[in-house]
Amino acid sequence: MAPARRLPPGAKARAAEVVERLAREYDEAHTELTHVDPFQLLVAVILSAQTTDERVNLVTPTLFARFPTPEAMAAVAQEELEALIRPTGFFRSKARALREMSQDVVVRFGGAVPQQMEELVLLRGVGRKTANVVLGVAFGEAGFPVDTHVKRLTHRLRLTYQTDPVKIEQDVCRIVPREEWTDLSLRLILHGRRVCQARQPRCGACVLADICPSAYLGDGAKPARRTAKTRRR
Repeated sequence: MAPARRLPPGAKARAAEVVERLAREYDEAHTELTHVDPFQLLVAVILSAQTTDERVNLVTPTLFARFPTPEAMAAVAQEELEALIRPTGFFRSKARALREMSQDVVVRFGGAVPQQMEELVLLRGVGRKTANVVLGVAFGEAGFPVDTHVKRLTHRLRLTYQTDPVKIEQDVCRIVPREEWTDLSLRLILHGRRVCQARQPRCGACVLADICPSAYLGDGAKPARRTAKTRRR
């Protein structure tokens, strides 16, 4: 068995504090993507790549009214779907992904979105991040989706040294109780959008500032190493 990867000093204790504080700050962990069933959530997550949830929520009411099921979306023409989802960006590749994913759900899984990671990632256009969102939000199964916000915050909070999303997921899941995985990810996303933003983190308004190694550094850079010269000052 390969040895576990090294974690930043204090990562486990810091993670426990992050879980507790964010739970108080965002008492109801949730996704902001509008949906009523697992299929709609799956569609919305695919559409959310490289855009905002708000923009996705602008197009999905019309989209779901016209194509509410995998069978309906699998049969729609590429050009028609592109026109409906154009505001989300990358509409050609997203339309193709939605059609192919829907076809897979119909042909391979009888029209029902699968409830296991191993099966979800078999759907075309679905990776671990998307699968983890669907598992956690739609099915209540533990998962830790790693999007750009989660990647940024776990790095700034020094919960991991990793930059690869799968390795970040593995590291965080080692130090956080399984029952907290989904809620922690959703709360990190909310916190990343509202407070710990990419370009201008609002450290003065952050409930984690006093335990965050990157607080008040602006870009989340690693704190400068103290040299012998700086220690003598």
